[in-house]
Amino acid sequence: MPPYAYNPPDEPLKILHHDSALLIVDKPAGLLSVPGKDPGKEDCLIERLKRVFPEVLLVHRLDCDTSGVMVFALNKAAQGNLGQQFEKRQTKKIYVARLWGLLEPKEGTVDLPLCVDWPNRPRQHVNHEIGKPAITDYRVIRHDGKTTRVRLMPQTGRSHQLRVHMLELGHPILGDLIYAEGAARDDYPRMMLHAESLRLRHPETGKSITFSAPVPF
Repeated sequence: MPPYAYNPPDEPLKILHHDSALLIVDKPAGLLSVPGKDPGKEDCLIERLKRVFPEVLLVHRLDCDTSGVMVFALNKAAQGNLGQQFEKRQTKKIYVARLWGLLEPKEGTVDLPLCVDWPNRPRQHVNHEIGKPAITDYRVIRHDGKTTRVRLMPQTGRSHQLRVHMLELGHPILGDLIYAEGAARDDYPRMMLHAESLRLRHPETGKSITFSAPVPF
């Protein structure tokens, strides 16, 4: 596998919703959520948003190669409220992915604890001794030839959770440069993982609201 080169997409911001407290964005695949540690990784979604919304504040992150719905706060009170919702698992996140192979059964739950694989960072792995609880519900949408389109509903928010859980089922996410191998990794232009929808309570009104972004693959 060739060394990873950060080459973020040059495309306009996709603002899904904007009010006094919330900024909802459809993040493109290949763009970091926040600046990376290495030189040359300063360009990211929050820095682009700051040019238009200088007050924008981070609430959560998506992996660089994952696209889809991200929520940002526009004041400290909203940031604190939203942060609590994520911490207490009061939000509902739904992802769509394409997987290598034909996933069976067509719905189920993966309950496998995860932690960082220190010698191979940023990889995560299953560890039943020191791993933190990680739970993912899944439901197959359809089988496409030798691949599977699936909806993933994480109950927890561990790093790389969906990617490792699908790998543990024997069906890595297509285009995943870290966990997939061979044709499952190399024959696809991006990682086939998209944050399709996010349900939360509005931090000012308390009303439950769902934001969605169309699946681009």
